[in-house]
Amino acid sequence: MKRKYLKGIGILIGGAVAMLMVASSFMLNYALSPENRGKDLQGSWEYMTTTYPELKAWKDSLQLTSALKDTFIYNADHIRLHAYYASAPQPTTKTAVIIHGYTDNAIRMMMIGYLYNHELGYNILLPDLQYSGESEGDAFQMGWFDRNDVMQWMDVANQIYGGNTQMVIHGISMGGATTMMIAGEPQPEYVKCFVDDCGYTSVWSQFGKELKEQFGMSEFPLLYTSSWLCGILNGWTFQEASSLKQVKKSHLPMLFIHGEKDTYVPTSMVYELYDAKPEPKELWVVPEADHAKSYLLNKKEYTEKVKLFTDKYIR
Repeated sequence: MKRKYLKGIGILIGGAVAMLMVASSFMLNYALSPENRGKDLQGSWEYMTTTYPELKAWKDSLQLTSALKDTFIYNADHIRLHAYYASAPQPTTKTAVIIHGYTDNAIRMMMIGYLYNHELGYNILLPDLQYSGESEGDAFQMGWFDRNDVMQWMDVANQIYGGNTQMVIHGISMGGATTMMIAGEPQPEYVKCFVDDCGYTSVWSQFGKELKEQFGMSEFPLLYTSSWLCGILNGWTFQEASSLKQVKKSHLPMLFIHGEKDTYVPTSMVYELYDAKPEPKELWVVPEADHAKSYLLNKKEYTEKVKLFTDKYIR
C-alpha cells in the first residue's frame, strides 16, 4: 500500500513538472519568438510615413541620392545581421547609433534617425536586432545578447564614418534597455554619451510585471523555470539581463527619458535606473506621454533636449 502511495505521489509530481515545463516553453515562445510587426518592412514604412509625415520627404531625398544604404555583418554566433546607415548632410564626426524596441525594427526608429540626421546633422546607423527586420535569429534577445551585436555595429559605424567618430547611442524601450546594457561594458574612446528612452530595469522585472498583468500569475514558479529554460536554449537568463546592474557600472553621460503615463514599462523604473547611475546623468519625465510616445507627442522639445544633452559631449 505504501509503495502504491509513493508511486502515485511520484506520478503526480512528475506530471506537475511536465506541465510546468510545457508552460515554461509556451511562455518563452510567447515572449521571445512571437509573430511580430518587425518582420513587415513595407508595413513598417507605411506606418512611419503616416505617423511621422515629415519622414517621407527625408526618406525620398536619401533614396534619390542613394544616401540611405544597407549593410550586413555576422556576429560571433555567425548570425547575419542587417543595418541601415546614412551620412550627415555635411561631413562630420558626429554619429548616432539608434536602437529599436521590442517587436519593432530599424525602420520603426527612423523618426530618431530623422532627429539626428536631418535636424542635428549627424551620421546615423540603425541596426535590426536579432529576429527583427532583415536580421536573422530565431528569438528576441531582450537587449542582453543584443548589447554585443550593437557594440559590433558601433565599431562598424566608426569605421564607415572615418575611424574617428564622436558617438551617441540612443535606444527606445527594449532598445533603451539595450543602450543601458551596452553602457555597463568597457567603452571605446569614440563613445561619448547615451540616451535611454523608456527602457526597463531588467528582463526579470518586465516579464514578471507582464506575467501578473496578462495572466494573473505570480513570479513563482513559472518565471523561474522559464528563465532557467531560456538559459539552456538561448544562453542567458532573465536575472542576468539587467539594465539596472549595468548602469551602476557606467560612468559616461546618460540622458534618461520616460513618459509620465507609461504603464507598459512603468515610469517608476526610470527613477530606479537614474538613482543607480553614477554622474553625469540627466532625467526628463515627459508629461502625459505613454510608452514610447515621448517624441511623437513632443517632437520639438524632444529634439531640443537631445541636442542640449549631446552638445555637452559631442562637438
